[in-house]
Amino acid sequence: MFITPAHAASGFEIDPMHQFEIQTLLPLQIGGIDISFTNSAAWMVIITLAAYIFLATAMRRSALVPGRLQSLAELSYEFVLNMVQQNAGKGSLPYFPFIYTLFLFILCANMFGMLPYAFTVTSHIAVTFAFAVFIFIGATIIGFVKHGVGFCQFFVPKGVPIFLLPLLVVIEIISYLTRPISLSVRLFANMMAGHAMLKVFAGFVGALGIIGGWLPLGFMVAFTGLEILIAFLQAYVFTILTCIYLHDALHMH
Repeated sequence: MFITPAHAASGFEIDPMHQFEIQTLLPLQIGGIDISFTNSAAWMVIITLAAYIFLATAMRRSALVPGRLQSLAELSYEFVLNMVQQNAGKGSLPYFPFIYTLFLFILCANMFGMLPYAFTVTSHIAVTFAFAVFIFIGATIIGFVKHGVGFCQFFVPKGVPIFLLPLLVVIEIISYLTRPISLSVRLFANMMAGHAMLKVFAGFVGALGIIGGWLPLGFMVAFTGLEILIAFLQAYVFTILTCIYLHDALHMH
């Protein structure tokens, strides 16, 4: 709970972390395991349906001269396709549907989180870490399927003196194993920090009233624009790193 002296006097309190609270909507336990349907799960369903409806509506007619919605869908498709071709390299097209779905889901989740009273699912480390681990395991499996045991050469830098090789191999393995951590924390931390700051500015606007609230309101408007940009950039960064990991699995360099 964040309380300023002015808030203490007025009884107004700011709790920037309350927006990230998981709430149970449908209690459910199986074998002593809690699998309740929560607000996070509900928003994941909403995001998935929204993305599906967007693509289905945009491409329903597939006009030769596209309208605005179709142009937006085609632009997103070409944007991710170019990203995959340029960063994942040859042989990566079979994985394009997954990468496009991943980008669209994260982008929609980030953007939906900007709506009032919405829940930002990507602001939870459990969600982003699940994505990152799935990508990490998938890329590792692809690497071993394509190269067999030879994929272990990925951890052996070329042109390194023999006496330094054991140390560098250990460093390479540790660096590889930390990929899901860095991938998940980057998205989670940016989304949580940005939304917490927005909540703080909103609290100052409410606490200072009409006369004194103009300055924090101006910061809030500017920060909202920045947060929308960050929401897109984080979806882009998450996706392009996925492409890079796929490239390493396919080409080992």
